[in-house]
Amino acid sequence: MALLASQAATGAAPAVREWRAHGGDPGHTQYSPLDQIQARNVHRLRVAWEYRSGDARADNRSQIQCNPIVVGSVLYGTSAGLKAFALDAATGRELWTFDPFAGPGQRPVGVNRGVVYWEDGEDRRILLGAGPRLYALDARTGRPVAGFGGDGSVDLREGLGRDVTGLHLVSTTPGVVWRDLVIVGMRVGEGPGPTAPGHVRAYEVRSGRLRWTFHTIPRPGELGHDTWPPDAWTRVGGANAWSGLSLDATQGVVFVPTGSAAYDFWGGNRQGANLFANCVLALDAATGRRLWHYQVVHHDLWDRDLPAAPILFTLRRGGRTVEALAQITKSAHVFVLDRRTGQPVFPVEERPVPPSDLDGETTWPTQPVPLRPPPFARQAFTEEDATDRTPEARARVLERLRGLRTGRPFIPPSRQGTVIFPGFDGGGEWGGAAVDPATGILYVNSSEMPWILTMVPVSSKDAFASPGARIYVQYCASCHGLERGGAPQQAAPALLDVAQRFAAPDLRDLLEKGKGTMPSFGFLPTGDKEALVSFLRNETAPGPKEEETVEPGIPYTSTGYNRFLDPDGYPAVKPPWGTLNAIDLVRGETRWQVPLGEYPKLTRHGVPPTGTENYGGPIVTAGGLVFIAATRDEMFRAFDKATGRALWQARLPAGGYATPSTYEVDGRQYVVVAAGGGKMGTRAGDAYVAFALP
Repeated sequence: MALLASQAATGAAPAVREWRAHGGDPGHTQYSPLDQIQARNVHRLRVAWEYRSGDARADNRSQIQCNPIVVGSVLYGTSAGLKAFALDAATGRELWTFDPFAGPGQRPVGVNRGVVYWEDGEDRRILLGAGPRLYALDARTGRPVAGFGGDGSVDLREGLGRDVTGLHLVSTTPGVVWRDLVIVGMRVGEGPGPTAPGHVRAYEVRSGRLRWTFHTIPRPGELGHDTWPPDAWTRVGGANAWSGLSLDATQGVVFVPTGSAAYDFWGGNRQGANLFANCVLALDAATGRRLWHYQVVHHDLWDRDLPAAPILFTLRRGGRTVEALAQITKSAHVFVLDRRTGQPVFPVEERPVPPSDLDGETTWPTQPVPLRPPPFARQAFTEEDATDRTPEARARVLERLRGLRTGRPFIPPSRQGTVIFPGFDGGGEWGGAAVDPATGILYVNSSEMPWILTMVPVSSKDAFASPGARIYVQYCASCHGLERGGAPQQAAPALLDVAQRFAAPDLRDLLEKGKGTMPSFGFLPTGDKEALVSFLRNETAPGPKEEETVEPGIPYTSTGYNRFLDPDGYPAVKPPWGTLNAIDLVRGETRWQVPLGEYPKLTRHGVPPTGTENYGGPIVTAGGLVFIAATRDEMFRAFDKATGRALWQARLPAGGYATPSTYEVDGRQYVVVAAGGGKMGTRAGDAYVAFALP
């Protein structure tokens, strides 16, 4: 039983020298047939070039999440400050840059994970998503193409069928090109306030004209409308495709992974299964017509967005050939589906889940769980799993754990506190997974970090000392904490000294526009913004006028995205805390699992490598290697893809929280990774580092 090569099915370019698309090819396999670098010589890898963009944030809250593409001998990527650039792929020499936030009063908003390349004869373009706009750039010069949208860009906030003024909406992960169309998703807000819908759209590459829209929150008369309240399409947001798309160019089908509906953790105002949130969608690339869907979480209350693009591949199993896809999840499962029909290749069981005791909430009674392959992370956090790093650490963790709801998947959010394990960032995450078409093995990294979700009622105005405090709890506490202490590992700063850091007008401007990973709160009425500014600056101010107060009808918020750590800042669970996994997609079995990363301080004290939380994915090559950075120890590593044995590592200038790329120029193979740091409280960087044999 062997997997067949997937290039023809997915439309990947036949040339072996390039990395032409996010994920390596339209099928997002993160695989390269290059084999100059092999297990026998990988130890000789050296830095070939390093590029510094010079725009990392001094407060260590910028990141680079880009998987760069290589077309011919030119590398295209994005910087810590979200500038697009082109480099000579053999030397790292800068050819051009483009700053989408160069205008007066502009500041970078969101993150960027890559760009899209399109060509037709001499017309060659880079499609760049930055903030709420989609740009078309001349691939040779970096200048905006004037005929695209009139001035070189289109506004993704337009054409959604409702007013999204002031709402968070940015382009993060690149889409795919189908003939003369660029098909894109977007990231939207998922908090307790008003949010934009996450529709999938196709634009003409030449003109920027909108060609088609697929409504992920169906309208009256559309399939799935009855899985929501009748008016949900007018007010509910989310259900968006933020993590990337895959394309079967031969069949003309685009595969779309969607996220949860808003609000992430309370769905009493969106009762029902909520199609097409948390789905793998197969759409006709030319028209946007739905061909099939498969929902992996019903009525999501756990922020279980599908975190990466599906991987398209062809396998031979049980005497038949299956055109398939593999979808990884934050819960560390792999759904293997027949991509012609959407039916599971391996059995999937609908398992009963506990009910919610939050006011107005009704959980869906079952959730789908694949029986094969097995999950690539532990599924429950019990007392047996509590850390034993030291007796003191274990005692403190057990004391906290005994006050929480834990011990099985899909425990609903609660006021008591619920353990989410694997955590909000996986399990699997946006770095994606890689598949070797020669062996049928999927390689995926996983974090094993428990998080604590605690819900807080906000519906009573009398529950807080001031209107500003109530607004803060509704919209800000989920990131910055109830006590404004921040969450450094989430790049959410403490807000206790706001009066010293921001004048009132600057703080209003920040709320209006957002910055970096902080979304805009422009939707708040003026009175609410003034009350919030006064609260953050510890000033006394009159509350907002009654008619100006936003009442979204959501009675709960959360205390934030809180990692469950021991008293010394290590994960509260026994190791491994991060792993690299090899999964046989033909047999549905785990081949191997190894720790990914280490804490040098623990290693020096004789503790075996524990693995670390990790962001950014792997690539696999015909040279027998899996390359991955991702770990908080700032290392870049190569593993033997057959055994999981670590063969090589090199320290990066900052954490490599991005998926690498590999390519060949003038007969020399390179492996390049962005070293932008900034996650998990680590230092930020501005580098791309390429390695090659001497």
